[in-house]
Amino acid sequence: MFKSGVGFLALFGLGWWLLATSAFDGWVRLIEVVAGCAVTLGLMLAARRFLPASAGGPFPPDRRRRFNQINGVQWLLIIGIAVVCARAGEPVLVPPLVAVVVGLHFLPLAAVFEQPRLRVPAALLVAAGASGLAVWLSDGPDASVRLAVGLVSALSLWGVAIWTVTGTASAAEPAGSEVADGA
Repeated sequence: MFKSGVGFLALFGLGWWLLATSAFDGWVRLIEVVAGCAVTLGLMLAARRFLPASAGGPFPPDRRRRFNQINGVQWLLIIGIAVVCARAGEPVLVPPLVAVVVGLHFLPLAAVFEQPRLRVPAALLVAAGASGLAVWLSDGPDASVRLAVGLVSALSLWGVAIWTVTGTASAAEPAGSEVADGA
């Protein structure tokens, strides 16, 4: 179900979406949480249904090692950010700074997976983090920082998941399988 990374994009997109929804209360938040879960489930089911069985197969050992190194550094940085922000009394800075780190981690992953399209979420997540920092620097409320970072991050990850499903599925169609235009 995690074909071509779609499952990871969908689930991490949900995590960012839940961060964004924390800016709201009551029924509004409940509806948004349910909507986010539905999008995530839909993406995972679409990957299962439309991506070829060969999509996202096992990595060769050298790629797996590089992938693990990149993710290890990313998680160490995230832990460091959380600790420093907590000790500085500014936990609101955790989401924007984490978005920047996560965005930057997509750059070497684009090379590891030979997927230049991963540069798109890299740029968007860095922009999401920058937008959250801008809201914080302008003395915006913490909820607005979470909303800005979470919304842009979630939509960018889900967008790349959709792009992956539609791009990979359409590339897998055999030639001549297009529907006739009625002529």
